[in-house]
Amino acid sequence: VQLQASGGGLVQAGDSLRLSCAASGRTFRTYAMAWFRQAPGKEREFVSSITGGGLSTRYADSVKGRFTIFRDNAKNTVYLQMNSLKPEDTAVYYCAAGDMRSSPEFYAYWGQGTQVTVSS
Repeated sequence: VQLQASGGGLVQAGDSLRLSCAASGRTFRTYAMAWFRQAPGKEREFVSSITGGGLSTRYADSVKGRFTIFRDNAKNTVYLQMNSLKPEDTAVYYCAAGDMRSSPEFYAYWGQGTQVTVSS
């Protein structure tokens, strides 16, 4: 599985962004998908994940109620809708394929990352 993330950018606090992650291959629907993020000098942290069928989701407490993960298996794409963005959301965002769990070690495939910068 090859993953290509896009949609990052520079926004102001309170704005919204939608990240996309397009996957290659016919097995996309068999993978849970997740978004992680990594800020400068910090470890990569879990943001959200979604099951292969899209019926179950998980969120980090820091983004719960503001971010929504969803997927379109017909388009082999997973999305992260980010609303009410805060400066502390600034990071490189990565999509990953593998497992629903919140640790990066459970994900075998990673996209290249897309930068999200939120100014105050």
